[in-house]
Amino acid sequence: MFGLGNPGRRYAGTLHNAGQATVDLLAKGIGVRCRAAGEAEFGIGLLEETEILLGKPRTWMNLSGLAVAPVYRRHAEGAENLVIVHDDLDLPLGSVRLKRGGGTGGHKGLRSLEEELGTSGFLRVRIGIGRPPEGVDPADYVLARVPEGSQERFDRAIAEAAEAVGDIAREGFNRAMTRWNAKRQEPPP
Repeated sequence: MFGLGNPGRRYAGTLHNAGQATVDLLAKGIGVRCRAAGEAEFGIGLLEETEILLGKPRTWMNLSGLAVAPVYRRHAEGAENLVIVHDDLDLPLGSVRLKRGGGTGGHKGLRSLEEELGTSGFLRVRIGIGRPPEGVDPADYVLARVPEGSQERFDRAIAEAAEAVGDIAREGFNRAMTRWNAKRQEPPP
């Protein structure tokens, strides 16, 4: 499982780093220490009695595939065993949805993964960050801090994304997807 984001303190806590925040939360919860290896940081531990690799690219979001592909080729047995956690502009802020394969929706990190892996069939845990306010460029919005008054909802979504990854490990992707996609999500304010 890889969580997408940008490296460095400057981007920690931004909307675009929702995936990496999820990895950090999971790693802390199961006692995994991620170590640098090439263009990625990753560690292996047990989640729900299932061995899981937790990783984060050390590249810019737009180059995520360069970090994920070598680890994927070494450790995964196919796209159905690769879970990518990422932010999604097309979901309301704070919502969590699961998806098997699909397009990129303009997400450059997903585009890089598709190019480097040669497939779009990987599994996705999508964390809603909502659309930017009128007049705000989406590129600026995703690199911004969580909007004022929304931090609690964003943090809850990170925790729920981590919970969804646990459900995937315990029950498999299809059952977890059915549960999470049917779950009532809080509407935006």
